[in-house]
Amino acid sequence: MPVLPIDAILTPILDTLDQSPCALVVAQPGAGKTTRVPLALLRAEWLQGRKIIMLEPRRLAARAAARFMAQQLGEQVGETVGYRVKGDTRVGSATRIEVITEGVLTRMLQNDPVLEGVGIVIFDEFHERSLHADLGLALCRQIQTVLRDDLRLLVMSATMEAEAVSSLLDDAPILESEGRTYPVETHYVPKPLTGPIEKAVVAAVAQALRAHEGSVLVFLPGTAEIHRTASGLVALQLGREVEIAPLYGNLPQEAQDRALAPVRTQGHRKVVLATSIAETSLTVEGITVVIDSGLMRVSRFSPRTGMTRLETVPVSVASADQRRGRAGRLGPGVCYRLWTEQEHRQLQPSSVPEIREADLAPLALELAAWGEPDPAALVWLDPPPEAAYLQARDLLVQLGALNESGGLTPHGGRLAALPLHPRLAHMVLQAIPLELGALACELAVMLSERDALRAATKDADVRSRIELLRRAAAGEQREGVDARVCRRMAAEAGELMRSLGVKPSGADTAASGLLLAFAYPDRVAQRRSTGRFLLSGGRGADLPELQPLSNERYLVAAELEDSGVDSRIYLAAPLEEEALYEAFEGSIRKEQLVQWDAAGGVVKARERWRFGALTLKETVLANPDPERVLEALLNGIRAESLDILPWTRQARQYQQRCLFLHRFVEDWPDMREETLLDTLEMWAGPHLYGVKSKGGLERINLTSLLEEMLTWEQRRSLDEWAPTHITVPSGSRIPVDYSDLESPKLSVRLQEMFGLTDTPRIAKGRVPITIHLLSPAQRPVQVTRDLASFWRDAYFEVKKDLKGRYPKHYWPDDPMAAVPTNRAKPRT
Repeated sequence: MPVLPIDAILTPILDTLDQSPCALVVAQPGAGKTTRVPLALLRAEWLQGRKIIMLEPRRLAARAAARFMAQQLGEQVGETVGYRVKGDTRVGSATRIEVITEGVLTRMLQNDPVLEGVGIVIFDEFHERSLHADLGLALCRQIQTVLRDDLRLLVMSATMEAEAVSSLLDDAPILESEGRTYPVETHYVPKPLTGPIEKAVVAAVAQALRAHEGSVLVFLPGTAEIHRTASGLVALQLGREVEIAPLYGNLPQEAQDRALAPVRTQGHRKVVLATSIAETSLTVEGITVVIDSGLMRVSRFSPRTGMTRLETVPVSVASADQRRGRAGRLGPGVCYRLWTEQEHRQLQPSSVPEIREADLAPLALELAAWGEPDPAALVWLDPPPEAAYLQARDLLVQLGALNESGGLTPHGGRLAALPLHPRLAHMVLQAIPLELGALACELAVMLSERDALRAATKDADVRSRIELLRRAAAGEQREGVDARVCRRMAAEAGELMRSLGVKPSGADTAASGLLLAFAYPDRVAQRRSTGRFLLSGGRGADLPELQPLSNERYLVAAELEDSGVDSRIYLAAPLEEEALYEAFEGSIRKEQLVQWDAAGGVVKARERWRFGALTLKETVLANPDPERVLEALLNGIRAESLDILPWTRQARQYQQRCLFLHRFVEDWPDMREETLLDTLEMWAGPHLYGVKSKGGLERINLTSLLEEMLTWEQRRSLDEWAPTHITVPSGSRIPVDYSDLESPKLSVRLQEMFGLTDTPRIAKGRVPITIHLLSPAQRPVQVTRDLASFWRDAYFEVKKDLKGRYPKHYWPDDPMAAVPTNRAKPRT
């Protein structure tokens, strides 16, 4: 067995765990920590024959690590060393080391909260900070501190914030392996790339094969880019001595083994096209050159929309360094980075922990099943974001998994027991009584994967995908369909059916929309126009191109991209309206709407049936509640202002007279517009029963309504303190203008005021009227609030000016003794 860098600290690791319940190991990729540390721990005295559980973030790495350790012991997988991953288990009664993926750990913890028979849990590659790793560590730490002080926890990573993890584990000791890496020559591109990344990758591979010996490891963001790059390399006709080997999580086992194995023939070379799965844990034999696209695909959840989307983003500095390190495992290597040095300086130091950006519905369900629905009861490196966690709980309440207080319901317990997202688990359990369980299992497995069949279909119809899956699993060949992936998914669906006691049926896919509605009640979509829909969650959505689903009245969107104003629908199925009513009878709200319609100027009464944001049906409400009609009318008046009411000149003057007195007389009603709007129910409401439109309002006597706001005593005093008219010396009754509340005015011809020395006063004598004295032509010649002063000082100047223009009119020398007249001259 070759000596590896980790061997130097195996004894210190054993000694540390002998004294401490927790420890951290930091070792570079290739140091051997994944396979050497579990084997070394088998001889620890404190283990006392109990099991070692080691978590790996990915299925491919878990299987590979278990096989390698079994080979070191000269055994088959399933003897001393075994593994448990989704859909594949190789363990036996003698198994002491179980390599498991993180989702399996949460199932183990829920089934056995004390981990009986387990001596240590190892968290490998913890720096990847997957959601399940954070959750698993939080739960194991609670078990250790509350129930099992003999349980050991070991956190291992290539690069991580060791001090933060140590602090979380009560200052656990940190052991570091110096590692053994060879120098790696790093090349950057001279300027930022444009266009598809695959073209640049193909060119870089061709250059590397010409300039260097050994095999090449290429990092690409996803399987689509891997397949396009592979096609580009095949077109180069590199020769039989160059093998092109894809490597990603959904590949069949034999294809994964072929990518990881050394080349079989001397002089042959391999080009491994991998996702970020090859950054850590896995050892790809013979690699001397790394070509890094600098991109990775991450899943991000948006609390704003409640949807998860896949984004292609630049790698972090930590990920880029780990990828580069793969070229220096065997000797000096070369790394081609397809970005500039300037772009490199702008990269994030490390990747964002998944818990900050993931859909937290599975986490919320796991915590409720654990008995701690409040995440604050556990210790976290990064606690779940509050907004996303509350949204996750709301979804679980909608699915019936949690009650309103956050407690787990019996249905929620059944959901938690299934290895599916809560949405899909709910769909499967709802389908079984309807005898649709087999179809639901197929849908659940297919939706748990990325859409591997999109390239083979021309539409977004999930029914097409199911038919393709069935035919490919049965052996039918079709371009763009990976039959091996389809067979694997069919096998997983079959295993799920067996675990639930569901018989395979090959049933018609017509009920797919109904089943999707169980999983995605917030994504039931109603057509607004061809290809454009409104989701029951309130968002808009559209289909990318015209297709049969574009004219469906209802459909359910299983996969959406939430960028932009409207989400893009990538996977959906039609839903019959009758099925929607039957399946969601308890969620469809029947409501009566009595509202003011501003466009028509009328109160409209309707009865409608709603599912989330969707209006399923609407009819006219024949006999609406009079109180609700009145409320709607008053709301309409408020929305359009008091100008909608029939303001006659008399009504407006009445309001102004009252507003004037409100300024000077205590307890006088306030008739300002804002006050009238605020108190509309009290002064206008009793008079508006039966009125439903602007036309009906026209028949209201608004003056009478305002009068009723005054007491009998105030009404009697109003004419005295704020008269509508004042009789002037000529005998004429002149109206008082209250439009200026500070200074009501009387506009009267000068000759009609002869002989009057005292200015008329109102408001109980507190306010003198402002008199606008007019010429014979009704034009103002003087404004005064002191008539005596006018007669004494200003009259003669006015007389001199007007007498020449109006010689036929009466211009006495003594206005105080003159006879007032409303004619040109007084009667003889």
